[in-house]
Amino acid sequence: MDRKQMQKKADGLEQQETVSFECNVIVRRELLALSEDVEGWEKRDCFSQLENYLYSEERTRICLIYGLRRTGKTTMLRQAVAEMTQEDQLKSAYIKIRRRDTMAMLNRDLKRLFDAGYRYVFLDEVTLMGDFIDSAALFSDVFAAMGMKIVLSGTDSLGFWLAMDEELYDRAKLLHTTFIPYREYSRLLGIDSIDEYIRYGGTLRAGEINFEDQELNAEDASFRDDETTRRYIDTAICRNIQHSLACYEDGRHFRHLYTLYEAGELTNAINRIIEDMNHRFLLKVITQDFVSHDLRLSASNLRKERDSKKRTDVLDTVDTEAVTKCLMGILDIRNKEEQSIGITEAHIVEIREYLAALDLIVDCPIETVTAKTCPVEHILFTQPGMRYCQAQALVYSLLKDEIFFSLSEYEKKMVTERILEEVRGRMMEDIVLLETMKAAGKNCRVFKLQFAVGEFDMVVYDTEENCCDIYEIKHSQKAVSNQYRHLMDEEKCRQTERRFGKIRGRYVLYRGGNMESEAGVIYENVENYLKSLSEGVFVT
Repeated sequence: MDRKQMQKKADGLEQQETVSFECNVIVRRELLALSEDVEGWEKRDCFSQLENYLYSEERTRICLIYGLRRTGKTTMLRQAVAEMTQEDQLKSAYIKIRRRDTMAMLNRDLKRLFDAGYRYVFLDEVTLMGDFIDSAALFSDVFAAMGMKIVLSGTDSLGFWLAMDEELYDRAKLLHTTFIPYREYSRLLGIDSIDEYIRYGGTLRAGEINFEDQELNAEDASFRDDETTRRYIDTAICRNIQHSLACYEDGRHFRHLYTLYEAGELTNAINRIIEDMNHRFLLKVITQDFVSHDLRLSASNLRKERDSKKRTDVLDTVDTEAVTKCLMGILDIRNKEEQSIGITEAHIVEIREYLAALDLIVDCPIETVTAKTCPVEHILFTQPGMRYCQAQALVYSLLKDEIFFSLSEYEKKMVTERILEEVRGRMMEDIVLLETMKAAGKNCRVFKLQFAVGEFDMVVYDTEENCCDIYEIKHSQKAVSNQYRHLMDEEKCRQTERRFGKIRGRYVLYRGGNMESEAGVIYENVENYLKSLSEGVFVT
């Protein structure tokens, strides 16, 4: 849109009758100015759902856009206004809620807007109102029924979750923004590296400022270092939970968490539980990867590396068992210290329930070939940057330990880099598992399959066809036959087919190019694989 067209549209909006409001209501020329700079920006995948709601004949429901901070909610509202015709912009209002605003004030303003002919209302940060949760039905039962399109957005995702369970039950269309899959992250920020997604993925803070500046993307990322990650957890997650619980039914939903909240310890408890999940994750990496034969494989690969600058035999000299015991000892000590603050199992259960409601964690149980064995809990984080940054900080904290410090500088560097490489590998497994699970559709089950010795990193089971695909996921750019040894293990395959039907395909997802091995195993680039996924549509 050129300058003359913009001025003409602004003049048209300015001609409307002036109405006085109690809340911070933006209409006409100011509304147009608010939306100008987002024209041409890439849109979230769920944006089309917002447009479908706005222009549908729906008169009984409102639209809720909710997610953690920096996941594109406000930008979506501005983009929706920017995409409108001038006629619809004349009927639109944007309201930025303040903490001092009340539902009574907003109710009066919505009546004024309706009487003045406004039919599209975008309410941003609506969860800041203390009485929102307990009276949210006003939007659907009154104003939506009158013919207004009401779009609510807020960072207190838990507040929306609680409102959906009570006031807005079956009366709202939900748009979640917290989970940003790799394909969407890559499209929005122009990033085609799974490692970049592991390091910074989860928010769009950098992208909201400049979609082209890759250096800025790194410098302004929400999960740049441990300090920024902790700040994000404090502001976006801990305050989210506490504010929503305090506002809901006058705080009566705190349950077992009330004593922690009253003592000012709830933020600390939430932080510690998130950190504890990451400590357990790192322990799993150390016990399952660092001490396994994969270390010897890495030693062999480094020994014969073609690049002389990278070629080394340092992993042949490291006392793997001693180093591993040292690392595990440090982690166990920290975990015990954390348990001394009085967090009970009831606290952990409730906090994890709220973290799941925020779309921050997803449980993807690990299956076994023995039907009598219960699935093993497996927690996936939907914001990879948060997990990686905390794991990275924990690894670097090892350098301060006296025993670990006694190693040579070269050994310390090689060991920490080796651990972080394994962390990225394990996280890549979780990312693939999570995104495949979300894309699988109702007729597919996605899980990790564990045997007495070894595992399949991912199994996709087609419940209708009674067949499955089995996967190994490797954070490597090289194809090595040893990578798919489990996939070709006759006993493992026999046990798998007995429970999950005929094995239809064997795949290795890695960072190299597409190819097929001599054994018929398909190698597929993991970034291309993730880009091919879309929610509810699994592509093989």
